[in-house]
Parts: sequence; structure tokens; C-alpha cells
Amino acid sequence: MSGESRRPDAGGRAPDVPAGTPSDGSDVPAGTPAQPPDVPAGTPPRTPDVPAGTPPGSAAEPGLARALSALEASGLSYELKRHGRVGSLAEAAALRGIEPRDLVKTIVVRRGKGDYLFVLVPGDREFSWPKLRGVLGVSRLSMPSAAKALDVTGYERGTITPFGATHAWPVIADAAIAGRQISMGAGAHAAGVLLDADAALAALHARLADVSDPPDA
Repeated sequence: MSGESRRPDAGGRAPDVPAGTPSDGSDVPAGTPAQPPDVPAGTPPRTPDVPAGTPPGSAAEPGLARALSALEASGLSYELKRHGRVGSLAEAAALRGIEPRDLVKTIVVRRGKGDYLFVLVPGDREFSWPKLRGVLGVSRLSMPSAAKALDVTGYERGTITPFGATHAWPVIADAAIAGRQISMGAGAHAAGVLLDADAALAALHARLADVSDPPDA
């Protein structure tokens, strides 16, 4: 696992160096073993399909490059965390050095034809359709397919973040996120950024609301 801190310079920009289940469109990947079986014991895991030594935000990872560029343009301080593929949100949180509640899931919701939004939910809580419908004052919402989510955000499911999305859809954040240090998706599998929740929500012009329930509710 690696971490890289990026803080804005005097001009408000950072230096030029730069996961959730498949059913909910969140930013935490699921299912893939952290290390292929033919890798010698003790070899640190790395993100599959990315050549060793690839710098963060290079052409080999366009989603990551776009997400980090958007963070830098927003003037946000962040730390990039990389690790191997994981099988659960809790495992991803542990590798990023945070509690599961601070690993924020980014969910894409369809409000109508050509109308979507990002919903941010703490990792230890469940997204609530009834609460979100109440907040939006609508009777119907739906979850787009993985292909459609990619089409409307530019990110594969498991990597989605509002930062650097190809369309600036509105953001609704669960109120429990505020006031914390959180991790969000970074536009690539097995990667996340640690940053201040309040600063991130302000940069996204997010609307705070109660849109989640405890897991056993």
C-alpha cells in the first residue's frame, strides 16, 4: 500500500504529480483476490493491469488522472492510497488506515430521463431509497446499470467519484459524513483519496440530508 499527500501551493493548486458492491454503484470494489496465486509470498500487492512503476494519474489510468486533476483544481488537500484488490469494504478501509464508516460509498441514482445524481453514504450504513425519495420529493428513483453508470459519469462501477466525473451531477451527502476525515473513490480500482469531509462537500456543493439507515434497520 502506498500513500501520497498532495497539498495546494500558494496558488491554490497541488503539484503536477498527481469501493460498496456491484449492485449499488459505490466506490468500493468487491470480489477479486488481493494477490494472484503465482506471486511469491511476501510480494506487496499492487493494482492489476497497471504496469509496475506507473506514476499516479498517468495515461495508463485515465480515470485516476481525471479524479486527481479535479481534486487539485478544487484546491483540496488529499492523500492518495493504493492497495491490492479487496473482497469487502472493511478490508479496503483497513488497508487505507480508516474505520469502515469513513470509507464513503458513491452511488449513482437515476432521477429521470437524462437526470442523475451522486449520493454519498458512510461505509457502515445502508443507502435508504424511501429517505432519498422524501428528500427529493419524488415517488420513483432507480439504479442505472453498470454500463449506464459508466456512460453518465466516465467511471467504471467500483471506481466512481463525483470528482472528475464527465458530468457534474448534483451531490447529496448523508449528514453523518460531515465533520470527519474520509476516503472517497479515486477513479481507479483499489485506490482512494483521504481528505477532509467538510472541504470535499463544500467543493462539490453537496446537499446534506439523512439518506441512510444503520445496517440492521
